[in-house]
Amino acid sequence: MISDGMAEVLRSLRLGEGGDPAQACARALGAEGVALSLLVGADRTAEPLWCHPELSARFEELQFTLGEGPGPEAVRTGSPVLEPDLDRVRPERWPVLLPAARDLGVQGVCGFPLGFGAIRVGVLTVLCAGDRRVSEQQYADATSLTAALTGAFLNGNGHAKGIVPGPAAMPDWPTGLNRPVVHQATGMISVQLGVPMQEALLRLRAHAYGSERPLGEVAADVVARRLRFGGDGDDEWDDDKSGPYSPDTGKG
Repeated sequence: MISDGMAEVLRSLRLGEGGDPAQACARALGAEGVALSLLVGADRTAEPLWCHPELSARFEELQFTLGEGPGPEAVRTGSPVLEPDLDRVRPERWPVLLPAARDLGVQGVCGFPLGFGAIRVGVLTVLCAGDRRVSEQQYADATSLTAALTGAFLNGNGHAKGIVPGPAAMPDWPTGLNRPVVHQATGMISVQLGVPMQEALLRLRAHAYGSERPLGEVAADVVARRLRFGGDGDDEWDDDKSGPYSPDTGKG
């Protein structure tokens, strides 16, 4: 049975009421933060829709850049991934993300997939509070929330319900989390290197990791033609072919 707080959140979403849904969900779940991402495009890239607070936005960007963590794993498996205490996670499970998460101050994370059967439409990432546990009530509330969001997306009424950003329906999102530039950069890299889109995205992630820069920032350089992947030496930077997901090194 869901809590009164989550029942109010679901009612507000159903009626398309204003406010910050991410903040409301975090409060109802008793969480440090919440991020909701929708899978879009042929490569099913996670496009962030809700993030609260800034720490959630930064962690969501970290998961996207590295391609590992509770969120991506929940999308792959179709099952919730509950890790309220990251100190108890085996290092080899998320070798790059774990130390980076600790540097951010993230203590625990849970990922809840949005989908039905083999269909995946998104993922809800919840940053756990300091007690490093997930109560039965929190689990019930989170799964009820993801079920409601899944129904809204599959029924095509996310905009009508105010779930997907629309006129006056959602707060402004951090510019570093906008994915269109990533999609565009991936397409450009695919042409430059003559590789499939999926490999192009891996190369983009590898460069972002190797240069210790946000993925969106590197993608913007590619789109602005300040960075070219191909090693012809004509631009300010060349692809360094390094990082945890480089196809050349096989690391990761």
